[in-house]
Amino acid sequence: MKRFTISAIFVSLLVGGAAFGPGARRGAAQAGASGVSGQGKYRFRVLYTSSHLPPEAQRVLKAAHGGFAVDRRPGRGEAYFALPGAGIIQISSDFRSTRMVETAPEVRDTNMHNTTLWYAPDGTPYLTFPGNAVGRVFTTSLDGELVHTLSAPDGSKDLGHPIATDYFAGRGNLVPTDVEQVDGLLYVATGYSNLDFVLTAKILSFRPFRAEWYDLAFGGKGSGPGQFGTGHGITVPPGTTRIDVADRPNSEIDRFTRHGQYLSTLRMPLGSFPCDIFYEGNYAVVGSLHGPDRSKGAPIYLLENDQLVSTIMPKEDLGLANFQHIHNAAMRIVGGKIYILAQAWNPGDFAILEQVL
Repeated sequence: MKRFTISAIFVSLLVGGAAFGPGARRGAAQAGASGVSGQGKYRFRVLYTSSHLPPEAQRVLKAAHGGFAVDRRPGRGEAYFALPGAGIIQISSDFRSTRMVETAPEVRDTNMHNTTLWYAPDGTPYLTFPGNAVGRVFTTSLDGELVHTLSAPDGSKDLGHPIATDYFAGRGNLVPTDVEQVDGLLYVATGYSNLDFVLTAKILSFRPFRAEWYDLAFGGKGSGPGQFGTGHGITVPPGTTRIDVADRPNSEIDRFTRHGQYLSTLRMPLGSFPCDIFYEGNYAVVGSLHGPDRSKGAPIYLLENDQLVSTIMPKEDLGLANFQHIHNAAMRIVGGKIYILAQAWNPGDFAILEQVL
């Protein structure tokens, strides 16, 4: 079993910069949201802030507690996330516009703790959301139509691990924190519950959409290899079937085969509390609930080939006052530039950062 170590970089460069960007909804930087953060060629400035979002989203943004998904199909690139009380928001592929997606009430009116965008064998795209407060996993079309709701296991089915099976037989609660899809299985992280296993559900059909809990579960509470302090985010690197789980208090990303076999651990800086990891080519971005120095707000880490190459400090360097805690970050590379989508928590906030070349 391999273990990788990342050393933190904490040098911040404060040089002049300005947020800009034309589009259907122009988002100017907040007062004080200027400057540059990061190291070397991986330095970033604010491109858009929350004023770029539709009014419906701005009204409930302080409740943000979720994450982003990106449509990776050629010629696309739109990003999606959801806000409780507003619903699904789409960010255009060029970042210049945002719009509300008409959303089923079941999804609109509760918190969606993250967002996953995946494709059926025929290429049809779906969004899947973990409803952490209601203990359900929702799947919709890109147009916001609810096509399936996966409720908590009722305790009657073998979930593939006796601890997980007994947990629900004893009426334990389901608190899904993230979802991914690989080869017809939905992988569901449950880090906000005492269970803290990754559970799976098998997709039985698409028209109609049917799924049921499956007999594969792995993880569990702990600090040993393949265990979680809080299994918070779950990610499948594009082009692979590997399952990466962000273990928040243990400051690491644990990696598994699609069968739940532990592979390795990617260590993050101690005290960073990684919420999730998002991959784009050889790069990855990690949003953190805390940083090693909590007085400075939480960092966003940029990795290249699993090595830390830049530490971005939205609150300290960029003047984004609400970014004390970062709940999710995603990235895209457009025109040779890296762009980072970031979401803060408690209070919720939103920003798009642009690489300074």
